[in-house]
Amino acid sequence: MEHSKQVKILSELIRQLDEKVNVDAGVILQNPTSVYTCSDLANKEWEDFFQNHPQLVGLSKDLPEPGSFLTIDDFGIPILATRDSEGRFRAFLNACRHRGVRVETELRGKRSRFACPFHKWTYDNCGSLIAIPQEDHFGAIDKSCRGLVELPTCEKYGLLWVHPQPGSDLDVEMLLGDLSSELENWKFERMNYVGETTIDMRLNWKLANDTFGETYHFHKLHKDTVGRIFYGDALSYESFQRNHRFVFPNRGIDRVREQPRDEWRVTHGAVVIYYLFPNVHVALGRGNINLFRIYPHPKNPGRSVTQISHYFSDKLLEAKNQEGDDVPKLSPENVYDMDARYGALPTVEAQNEVIMSTIAQEDYAMGASTQSAIENGLLDHVIFGRNEPALHHFHNTFRAALDMPRLQEYVG
Repeated sequence: MEHSKQVKILSELIRQLDEKVNVDAGVILQNPTSVYTCSDLANKEWEDFFQNHPQLVGLSKDLPEPGSFLTIDDFGIPILATRDSEGRFRAFLNACRHRGVRVETELRGKRSRFACPFHKWTYDNCGSLIAIPQEDHFGAIDKSCRGLVELPTCEKYGLLWVHPQPGSDLDVEMLLGDLSSELENWKFERMNYVGETTIDMRLNWKLANDTFGETYHFHKLHKDTVGRIFYGDALSYESFQRNHRFVFPNRGIDRVREQPRDEWRVTHGAVVIYYLFPNVHVALGRGNINLFRIYPHPKNPGRSVTQISHYFSDKLLEAKNQEGDDVPKLSPENVYDMDARYGALPTVEAQNEVIMSTIAQEDYAMGASTQSAIENGLLDHVIFGRNEPALHHFHNTFRAALDMPRLQEYVG
């Protein structure tokens, strides 16, 4: 993000905090609860947004070197992603061309060859079939025609994209729109994968997404957790076609405002979250990124799985490797202690504590409560306030993609 944009965002957040105002979408919208429970709609979403739509599966250093691989089973099609011997990102249907068995069962690692556990048909990391045991017994096979089924891929701006359907178009510039140059400036390709977290809970995938849509709840629901780290009721918000940027201040903004403006950095005083249609949130902190990918259950509208990948910058990893006993560590025990947090180095364990104690046990728990309350059909709608513009945008965007009418204005 250009420095002038960072200054503009931080200035706006400081203004809102000082004036005790918040972002204003201008209207309250009414959202029918059937969008969280309807099986027909869920089937349409699964088909249009996950089976036949490009999927962001990670950052570049999820495949850090030639020979790296990862497997993905989040959107109904088993995928084997590799970085081949020339460093190219590729993706394949994770299925042997003999009897369809998965050729790789590990989540990630490094291999130059993949051997099917059933009969040991073997493929290289370019997807080519290179060996058939006892081929003289099996019969003549043209190996050049029996490689792994390859899927369209694109690696751009440090992001790894896969289209689940062979031969389909994958236009990242169209997907990102006006966000392309801004995302490029963040240099995501430099971020190192350090771990992951999975949340599997009983709430619709859109309810899970909704928890990322406002800061109104911070000092109510999160008063004993992230409410001690972040300011609520202040938000810099901007939409970019189907995507948006959502920035809210942390307590570090109090130190930022005392510095010269040419030293201001948005991640020193705020958290930046990019929503990428249809199901991804990229949360940027100071030297770290959390990538949230939210998936529906293919058969149950009332369940979703969120995959969270954690990334640290080279600088943060270097600092952690050189830290001494006198350097405070942002551990699960002190993660909400502001004195300990000042100048502290984050750990993956501390990030997991924040994610599980706030997102899973607080935010998603609220979504699960909503899911339970609406499945009997007695509560036919909920409302999104003027201070919840990201919810307005997300729901109207997915509705437009499915040729559904826009949300109606609430006139209670």
